[in-house]
Amino acid sequence: MSQAFAHEEVVVRRGSRSGLPLIVAIHSRTLGPAVGGCRLRRYDTWQDGLADALRLSEAMTYKAAVAGLDFGGGKTVIALGKDTELTADLRRAALEDLGELIASLQGSYRTGPDIGTGPDDMVVLRRFSPYAHCAPVEHGGTGDSGGPTATGVLAALHAGARHVFGDASCTGRTVVVSGFGSVGSGVAAGLAADGAHVVVSDVDPLRKKAASASGYRWVEPGHALSAPADIFVPAAVGGVLSKATVPRLAAPLVVGPANNQLTEESVADALAEHGVVWIPDYVASAGGIVYALSRESEHYGHEAAQKRVEGIGATVSHILDLARSNGVTPQRAARQIAEARLVSAAS
Repeated sequence: MSQAFAHEEVVVRRGSRSGLPLIVAIHSRTLGPAVGGCRLRRYDTWQDGLADALRLSEAMTYKAAVAGLDFGGGKTVIALGKDTELTADLRRAALEDLGELIASLQGSYRTGPDIGTGPDDMVVLRRFSPYAHCAPVEHGGTGDSGGPTATGVLAALHAGARHVFGDASCTGRTVVVSGFGSVGSGVAAGLAADGAHVVVSDVDPLRKKAASASGYRWVEPGHALSAPADIFVPAAVGGVLSKATVPRLAAPLVVGPANNQLTEESVADALAEHGVVWIPDYVASAGGIVYALSRESEHYGHEAAQKRVEGIGATVSHILDLARSNGVTPQRAARQIAEARLVSAAS
């Protein structure tokens, strides 16, 4: 629990309507209002949900700082019990409870969709507070952030390819995309358009048919890490990279949108020792939040916001150049960039 002391504010409340634990973790407001998605999922205990919120909110601080956003890091978790039946009424009650909680923070924390929530859920939150991003376009939001997130991942991937292979193009390269959801499928489509040989994997066997229809090869989830490839794209759950799994990696470049890809910080060193260039997940996955905040909070037009997302490629190039010149991992270089912004803003 020592991690909690690094956070500016942590609110844990039992919803008056839903009876569910609601957690809002605010890691930092140094650069501006904290921002982070709303996660609705099952946990063995609510304390596990708290640990998730603490970890993810810290990552959001670094994501916003490295991306050049004037926002801090936060996260919301609505913690379902292992056996809780999530009915439509319970879902709405939990969102209404959360809407009141977010409103009480008076704009110092802003949320959006995450695992278990989507644009329609933001409409419920907006009844209580305007600080819920990515609602459907007809409700004044920018909708599903999957497209911009995929765009940012592709920009990061091409920058990484230039660094590792000397050429940003993925033509003729084999890329394994582990996770064929909205973001993973968008990344796969972009890679295929660039001439890559795309191999996909997902724990949902029903997605195999969709992958085949798109012309992609399929690999079972248990073999995705070790499948022969030039690039590995983690696009599903976190915790896929550990000291035990790193030796199985076949690809020299790893870049993807999954949050918390490393089981612990020291895995970044293990990846480097294994000859793998890993682009920090909070850098590669920033496209969705960059686009949404650019449009909804800073009033950029679509084209300008899209260019800002594509700028993730330049950020990755800077990180990799800094890592190489200083003899550190990309993880450490990214942290240095973020910490410099935070220290400057705090002084």
